[in-house]
Amino acid sequence: MEWQPDEQGLQQVLQLLKDSQSPDTATQRAVQEKLEQLNQFPDFNNYLIFVLTSLKSEDEPTRSLSGLILKNNVKAHYQNFPPTVADFIKRECLNNIGDPSPLIRATIGILITTIASKGELQTWPELLPQLCNLLNSEDYNTCEGSFGALQKICEDSSELLDSDALNRPLNIMIPKFLQFFKHCSPKIRSHAIACVNQFIIGRAQALMDNIDTFIESLFALAGDEDSEVRKNVCRALVMLLEVRIDRLIPHMHSIIQYMLQRTQDPDENVALEACEFWLTLAEQPICKEALSGHLVQLIPILVNGMKYSEIDIILLKGDVEEDETIPDSEQDIKPRFHKSRTVTLQHEGGEGEEGEDIDEDDDDDDDTLSDWNLRKCSAAALDVLANVFREELLPHLLPLLKGLLFHPDWVIKESGILVLGAIAEGCMQGMVPYLPELIPHLIQCLCDKKALVRSIACWTLSRYAHWVVSQPPDAHLKPLMTELLKRILDGNKRVQEAACSAFATLEEEACTELVPYLSFILDTLVFAFGKYQHKNLLILYDAIGTLADSVGHHLNQPEYIQKLMPPLIAKWNELKDEDKDLFPLLECLSSVATALQSGFLPYCEPVYQRCVTLVQKTLAQAMMYSQQPDQYEAPDKDFMIVALDLLSGLAEGLGGHVDTLVARSNIMTLLFQCMQDTMPEVRQSSFALLGDLTKACFPHVKPCIAEFMPILGTNLNPEFISVCNNATWAIGEICMQMGVEMQPYIAMVLNQLVEIINRPNTPKTLLENTAITIGRLGYVCPQEVAPMLPQFIRPWCTSLRNIRDNEEKDSAFRGICIMIGVNPGGVVQDFIFFCDAVASWVNPKDDLRDMFYKILHGFKEQVGEENWQQFSEQFPPLLKERLAACYGV
Repeated sequence: MEWQPDEQGLQQVLQLLKDSQSPDTATQRAVQEKLEQLNQFPDFNNYLIFVLTSLKSEDEPTRSLSGLILKNNVKAHYQNFPPTVADFIKRECLNNIGDPSPLIRATIGILITTIASKGELQTWPELLPQLCNLLNSEDYNTCEGSFGALQKICEDSSELLDSDALNRPLNIMIPKFLQFFKHCSPKIRSHAIACVNQFIIGRAQALMDNIDTFIESLFALAGDEDSEVRKNVCRALVMLLEVRIDRLIPHMHSIIQYMLQRTQDPDENVALEACEFWLTLAEQPICKEALSGHLVQLIPILVNGMKYSEIDIILLKGDVEEDETIPDSEQDIKPRFHKSRTVTLQHEGGEGEEGEDIDEDDDDDDDTLSDWNLRKCSAAALDVLANVFREELLPHLLPLLKGLLFHPDWVIKESGILVLGAIAEGCMQGMVPYLPELIPHLIQCLCDKKALVRSIACWTLSRYAHWVVSQPPDAHLKPLMTELLKRILDGNKRVQEAACSAFATLEEEACTELVPYLSFILDTLVFAFGKYQHKNLLILYDAIGTLADSVGHHLNQPEYIQKLMPPLIAKWNELKDEDKDLFPLLECLSSVATALQSGFLPYCEPVYQRCVTLVQKTLAQAMMYSQQPDQYEAPDKDFMIVALDLLSGLAEGLGGHVDTLVARSNIMTLLFQCMQDTMPEVRQSSFALLGDLTKACFPHVKPCIAEFMPILGTNLNPEFISVCNNATWAIGEICMQMGVEMQPYIAMVLNQLVEIINRPNTPKTLLENTAITIGRLGYVCPQEVAPMLPQFIRPWCTSLRNIRDNEEKDSAFRGICIMIGVNPGGVVQDFIFFCDAVASWVNPKDDLRDMFYKILHGFKEQVGEENWQQFSEQFPPLLKERLAACYGV
């Protein structure tokens, strides 16, 4: 006997569905309570499926809602449904997948997928065969409904479908889907492509076996009149470019022609999918060869796509010029993530090496807008293509640019400025001759009457900051800075934001070139404090922190401190301990403290105290949460990480002056807990602070060394690169303070360090810090470390040859020289590497130069003149010259 609803029960359920559509919060609460009650009855879910599939007298939104409530129940407690209820729901779904209403069909499709994703694909073996059978139905609704459900299942369970767990249903499904590419209904054609598309990136075997049929079927749909079909065809070709470029290469010419058309599709969704093609192609080795002949068509299309659409301008309130007095809505403010401190060394030729585990946040300008769109995709594509083709792009671009940059219509002019910014990285060399003319024009655009032109001009100028700084300051730097500072005080929030970000980039490039203008810069930044709304304040902290990083100790002047510190400390006092705005403010203060050094002394006490409190509070909350997770919330450990990093900044800036603060606090006890935290970022910041405190006030650290060293040893695990890096650095700093007393701890760390320095693919920063620490251990305990020389001397020499002369390098090389004295045989096999490392010094201190001299001459005497001649024949000419000039060998 089939289940039948009870009239009274049905009325209750219908009333519930009506109430749940009410906007009143009290009613909504009552609905929630009623739902809880009804869920106690096992057949409540039968009523819900009955309303969805059988109660045709009700309106569609109510029936669909009934299905969505059922879907949530399935999600929450399907495992508790009695088998009879589960079977009834499954049967009803399959019997009604062809409901005449598109809304009801889609709801049933969602319900089927939800049941399937609860592990039911295995226990509902008839589902896929039945859905595939229903595709053959003469009835359009049944075919479309089944395809809709299959598409959702393919999206949710693509990996499971391509596994042995289900006996590889794709072997039947994929050929079946391919037949429907020719179906007369565009909706069905679109479903069929979407289903197959789910299996491209995973390279499902069944698809790979049918790849040529798939590609031919896609080509056959190239001219389809339905935009959804065209979009799915473009999406398929973009993915195939990543996965099976070998099958596309024979047809590449016609695919490119097709994509050129589609990138101009009247439907923006199709154009966006097609535009992704150029982004993906740029990453392929064949890009240059495949695209060279088409640039003349492609470049104008991309440039054209970089204009704001009418809808963008409406969403961006492009006609609102002044909005600085309107408070920000909280959901506009993206969550900020603090990047924990990593200790790095200075390299020859500039600052820390770019490109390795330093994340580039060089995003395009309007990153809050309707997220990814044709404008952004076109700009990104032009940017990557500029990096592939370099100067060869310019003949196609320059003629267009002139017309755009001086166009009377602001929308077109704005897109020209964006183009100029997009190509800055790739085409820099070729652009240099035009920059003396273009930069003044862009600086003029900073005063344009349209806010969106002013904001894009900020971004584009920041992309050329490197060149601006390389010219005499009066030529471009001074006018650019003057105008950018005015834009920081613009009446439009978007312009303020763009100007602040651009200024931060300029600061990084200009560094001490800014010193003459500091007073003027600080006046502007401090004035902005009183003017900015919430979101831009956070960016302003960045600009101030970057300024401090860039000019360093030049900031330590009473008049500058007087300008800068009062507003920062006022903010600091205003924010509560739970406020996430503390993150950027703490980061900013950390940079300021490091730059001001002793100038920060008057402010350090409250800042120090609060950091310690933040660490203590977070640890206490973590403790309570671990003991009673149901009673307490897990803490946000970012508060602790940022506080530890600011304490590092204080220790680094104040040096010995931090002594009294440390003496009066329990920071060492807290540090002991933080170093053992489960979260890697907490450990990473703890070890950075440990190293900085070791340098600043070792007497407070020394009593804890016996407890700390084993923890440092266990963290020499290169799985966590940054944790390992900071622990390694801290060990090196500790050993310089401990001297001979380091001896009992050598065994805890030496083997791991030697293992790390020999590991392939280890990031440069970690290798360098490891080499420094091994050298320092050898400096204080040569007898213990020297026997291992042959196991590390070669990678040790290669990793330190590019480091600038500095204290760390000095102590490490002294260590190596002493160890060679103890175990000269340990370097014989790799002596050429030692010679090369010695030659990397520009100005070693006299006594270190003597050590080098003795070792080189000792080796030469040991082997005899003739052997030395043969040996030194292997030297590259430059090495030979340097050793002869500096050491007379």
